[in-house]
Amino acid sequence: MFQTYEPVSDRSFAKKHLPLLRAEMKKQNLDGFIIPHDDEYQNEYIPAYAERLMWASGFSGSAGAAIVFQDSAVIFVDGRYTLQVRQQADDAFFAYEDITDTSPDQWLAANAKKGARIGYDPMLHTSAGVAKLEAAAKKAGFSLIAVAENPVDLAWEDQPPFPSARIIPHGVEFAGRSSEEKRKEIAAAVKEAGADAVLITAPPSIDWLFNIRGGDVSRTPLALGRAIVDRNGEATLFIAPEKVGNELSAHLGPSVDVRPEAQISAALEKLGAEGKSIALDPALAPAKYAQVLKDAGAKVIDMTDPCALPRACKNETELKGTRAAHVRDGAAVTRFLRWLSIEAPNGIDEITAAQRLESMRAEGGDLVDISFDTISGAGPNGAIVHYKVNTQTNRKIEKNSLFLIDSGAQYRDGTTDITRTVAIGEPTAEMRDRFTRVLKGHIALATMRFPAGTTGSQLDAMARKPLWDAGLDYDHGTGHGVGSFLGVHEGPQRIAKAANSQALKPGMIISNEPGYYKAGEFGIRIENLVVVTPPQPIEGGEREMMGFETITLAPIDLNLVVPALLTETERHWLNKYHARVRQTLTPFLSKEDAAWLAEATRAI
Repeated sequence: MFQTYEPVSDRSFAKKHLPLLRAEMKKQNLDGFIIPHDDEYQNEYIPAYAERLMWASGFSGSAGAAIVFQDSAVIFVDGRYTLQVRQQADDAFFAYEDITDTSPDQWLAANAKKGARIGYDPMLHTSAGVAKLEAAAKKAGFSLIAVAENPVDLAWEDQPPFPSARIIPHGVEFAGRSSEEKRKEIAAAVKEAGADAVLITAPPSIDWLFNIRGGDVSRTPLALGRAIVDRNGEATLFIAPEKVGNELSAHLGPSVDVRPEAQISAALEKLGAEGKSIALDPALAPAKYAQVLKDAGAKVIDMTDPCALPRACKNETELKGTRAAHVRDGAAVTRFLRWLSIEAPNGIDEITAAQRLESMRAEGGDLVDISFDTISGAGPNGAIVHYKVNTQTNRKIEKNSLFLIDSGAQYRDGTTDITRTVAIGEPTAEMRDRFTRVLKGHIALATMRFPAGTTGSQLDAMARKPLWDAGLDYDHGTGHGVGSFLGVHEGPQRIAKAANSQALKPGMIISNEPGYYKAGEFGIRIENLVVVTPPQPIEGGEREMMGFETITLAPIDLNLVVPALLTETERHWLNKYHARVRQTLTPFLSKEDAAWLAEATRAI
């Protein structure tokens, strides 16, 4: 099994670890220290050695930050983790802040003492992030100190080692384009930016660009490293030598020089000494690298990661692969849902359900990993948006309750992410009403037509309106981008309340996942992945419109649907979707599973 269920932290972490951290801070004459969740690569899911925020606080979520002072501390999380942070980070040591209302730099601007020395690790903060901190320092009158050694690392006695998984070539049969072709595209962008070369620091972009994958990060097949691509398309890949096998050189070709990652700073200094113009993404590159370049004499040009948008717009090979992956995955999820319908009334627990789903995905022989730790939430645990079950929180799935399971898989040809909410026994009228409203929002987004230039933030309200009509809402985004055998969360596209300047483009994969959560009682989320379709004319219209193709295939629980709340158009969508699920998946199911699916996808 890929997923384990032992707790990775507890509320004692703060009491045990903050004194050790404060002792190291005192040695460096620091009054405070900023601890982001981010690692040196700005990954969402990070290697064990980089779980500095969890070590200091006990909070194990995938996003957040903390500021630790000698006599107090504050931790910042978003709406996904409001409940979790209070369970894991001891309030005797941490005050809680909503990061969407007050960011760490805003908090420091309002609360830091004049003259205080506030430290940060320049490898863990981007240039853009440091600029905000510098503005806060100027406003509040504190000193911002870039530390040479992270005091968390110095205090963390049993810190895990840096990962060293071997790199795996990702063939053109999966990638659809050669690395050489991609590098030419990036080189053209470098020329257009007026730069001599670009520094690529984001591992998803590096792995996409060089058609490689790795195992340095759990759940995401990343090979951690850095790269420099010059205006002629030649490149240097900086990667730890122990990750490199004999097959890599042949895969990369003669135009790619492979060097140890430890040499990246020296390479940047050399470029600076030569007076080169180097582009980098200030929102992704460690602030230290920008400073190294400037100190060495380079001209630093701010440039959005040139790999991000072409990586997000999947080519036909990638789309064909992800559709095939979703058929296999949908069959596994359907087998699981039938099993759940039989076993859940007998009192199974959250861990048993998550293990069963993983084993059913593995039965096909194509599973490389799960794409994130399964959110298996029974009853009130389903209301914790990013709940991660462990042996201490594990609940029985009770009769007349809701069970939410959010899961995904990594296959060589695609990455999946699906959420289904299931009634165990007889749901209440409130449960059915809330579920149907979430479904209405899901259908509204799935059926949207929109012109070129439309952003996800312009569509977000469509998924929320049925909930808003009843005075309800949810505190997370409606959609995130998804990679191709890469990250299950991928930008630059998203669908959320927050403004996002990236227009949706054909080939982008994005989730459609409105929800509703009643703290202490139940949670509801319906999630499918969709692909942005090319512009098409509409009969009688004047402009071509894009739309969404739903690629996730699994039944939606009809026991939770109130048909009277659906319009005729919405009922037609649901019936048509279920007919497609039934037709596509039946050939991959046993006679018993197919019979169950036929009933689960009956027309209403």
